[in-house]
Amino acid sequence: MKLKRSLAGVATVITALGVTACAGGAAPDASGNASSDTITFRSWSPIEQTTRQMIEAFQAENEGSKIDATIFNYPEYLVDLQSRASSNTMPDVLGLQPGALTQQYRENLMPLQDCAAETWGDDWQSKFYPIGIEQARMGNPEGDDNFYSLPILTQTVNLWANSEIFDDAGLSVPKTWDELVQTTKDLSGGDAAPFLLPAKDSWLRNVVFLQIANNVSPGTVYEAEAGTVQWTDPAIVKAFEYWGKLFSDGIAQDGAIGLDAYPSAVNQFEAGNAAMIPLGAWWIQQSDPTKSDIPPLSEGMSGYEPFLFPTIPGGAAESQFVGGIDVSLGISKNTANPELACKVLTDFIAGSAAQKLVNTMNDVPAVTGLAPEKFTSEKQEQIWNLFVDEWLPQVKYSRYFESPKLDQAVADALAAIATGDATPQEAAESVQAVQATL
Repeated sequence: MKLKRSLAGVATVITALGVTACAGGAAPDASGNASSDTITFRSWSPIEQTTRQMIEAFQAENEGSKIDATIFNYPEYLVDLQSRASSNTMPDVLGLQPGALTQQYRENLMPLQDCAAETWGDDWQSKFYPIGIEQARMGNPEGDDNFYSLPILTQTVNLWANSEIFDDAGLSVPKTWDELVQTTKDLSGGDAAPFLLPAKDSWLRNVVFLQIANNVSPGTVYEAEAGTVQWTDPAIVKAFEYWGKLFSDGIAQDGAIGLDAYPSAVNQFEAGNAAMIPLGAWWIQQSDPTKSDIPPLSEGMSGYEPFLFPTIPGGAAESQFVGGIDVSLGISKNTANPELACKVLTDFIAGSAAQKLVNTMNDVPAVTGLAPEKFTSEKQEQIWNLFVDEWLPQVKYSRYFESPKLDQAVADALAAIATGDATPQEAAESVQAVQATL
């Protein structure tokens, strides 16, 4: 996801770390033969500088072992992964998301429960936040209890405010839809966009919609995904309607459907050019204590405040928590060294590499008990504790769909509403038509 940071933008930045190799599987040694002591890692997250620190930590404790990593922007990672799957050159360890993305490559992946049990014992599931274990098998066929990926990072999806802009305007973050509309009006006319919506990215459209849908009618959208209610259910049509209101009510900026999250929107937000943006817990990584030259707003999270998506009229009385797994890791079933791949994966999740990951605040860890060794401000620590102690344990609703086809159908329907090419009712009908084929 995060990225994130993380999640991704259109401008591609691909960085090779460690031993260079272009194909998946073990990297070739000097003789041209596969080197079984090298593990290839491909993902969009963790970000490059964090991944570098993780690799250094692992290799320091595992002399002779190497990790060849390439970190992509998210859209380019999806293209690369599809190409590798088609050519049977999958990386040894790869970044995934639960549900649609993991299920798309399930046939290429090795079940991980034996790896986990050998590393952490038979009660290994207790190490993880419950939402991570719950989501790890999203979309598995009936009767298939395998874990094809395990979470490395978890998160909430939420909104972020530029606290300096809000303080200067004498405003508080909005808690209801009506307050969101009014706050946007109050902040209009200034140098900063009141609500910056990077609606070009399908992942972001979907996570914003799922926050809206669960505020309108908690859990109904997943009943539609399961086929027990229709996508044309009035509650879901209402959720599509309120997504559309982001555009018709003047909340989102003009041209939102053409703005990507990474790098464009996040660069604008970090520069102080927006008062609000929909992202998630991973934004805390902007204050990574291991980085230098941190922008003023991000230093110690001094300029930011996270808040939940406002409630919708007639919906739930309180904002609902949406999130779960941010990034998970899988192992190719064709890896030349499954033991070493397992060692890399588990160390990235809960070992020395994981501590480096958490130290950079790339996102909230998937296992309990991990915390940064250093905080750079009281506000940074307060935000971290808010996510870890208060918000994440309350996450009930997933930010993902299980089916790749349904995931795309919803994203396409939201784009059509945003551009005026479909009404909320027509959008719901288009998703129901795809649902009927599953």
